[in-house]
Amino acid sequence: MNNVFVYCEMEGSHVADVSLELLTKGRKLANELGCQLEAICAGSDLADVEKQVLPYGVDRVHVFDAPGLFPYTSLPHSSILVNLFKQEKPQICLMGATVIGRDLGPRVSSALTSGLTADCTQLEIGSHEDKKNGVTYENLLYQIRPAFGGNIVATIINPEHRPQMATVREGVMKKEILDENYQGEVIRHDVAKFVPETDYVVKVIDRHVEKAKHNLKGAPIVIAGGYGMGSKEGFDMLFELAKELHAEVGASRAAVDAGFCDHDRQIGQTGVTVHPKLYIACGISGQIQHIAGMQDAGIIISVNNDENAPINAIADYVINGTVEEVIPKMIKYYKKNSK
Repeated sequence: MNNVFVYCEMEGSHVADVSLELLTKGRKLANELGCQLEAICAGSDLADVEKQVLPYGVDRVHVFDAPGLFPYTSLPHSSILVNLFKQEKPQICLMGATVIGRDLGPRVSSALTSGLTADCTQLEIGSHEDKKNGVTYENLLYQIRPAFGGNIVATIINPEHRPQMATVREGVMKKEILDENYQGEVIRHDVAKFVPETDYVVKVIDRHVEKAKHNLKGAPIVIAGGYGMGSKEGFDMLFELAKELHAEVGASRAAVDAGFCDHDRQIGQTGVTVHPKLYIACGISGQIQHIAGMQDAGIIISVNNDENAPINAIADYVINGTVEEVIPKMIKYYKKNSK
């Protein structure tokens, strides 16, 4: 009762990275609240799935194993969470801001009238004073995310209804094993008690998953271009520099919207979150949404002709100049020194 729950997204019998990241964060939240961390794994052929999640500090694993639960469809998974939550009454539920999480989260929160904050960049525990009614709420989940087009960072709370629900994008939280031998309880549920037969009305006949063309999330060096690159041809310079540095190329939302770069290279609140050792931002102003996706980089270099660009405030090094002037010099220098 009143524990922290994480819905673990499954790809076959494998737990998705975003879910493991949320288990790491969930463990920290549970420690602050003095409660347990519980994980929900729903899918098919999940014989030893608990071995994947227990090392992250999970106290209880709820396993729902049935042929109709993978590939994911909306109704069975919604029924599992709604009925389990009515029974267990969690205070917090976290899930990935993925295609599945975006479908499942609103269904569950609507059925339980609990509210949901999407695409959170931070999760914290704190209090809230309702001065109008003279009430102070303790141990609330602060659901923090950029709002109003990224012009402010909003802290959203849900004082009255439970569970407090939030979705988080992959890469925003760090994945850390707590203890390889962590001991927790494993509960294998009778799926039929949670899911009516009518929920299996939709069946997946064929499923195609296309693998990513690049490894932006795992790249040690990322070179990102913004609207200041000026054109698709401008991005060709970044790809040339990336080739010399063995780096990946990313982009800001403005550059993607302008057609300078493919959408799957977008970094930020509405794109990918990256944690490279080196991040080179070229012609990027640095709006809140973009910074949310790269602020944990080891070293940040900004190449910008605007001395007052917001990204310069978080950059370790600022090269003041136009990208047309600076990038070719960088390419020439690295070509010369890599021989």
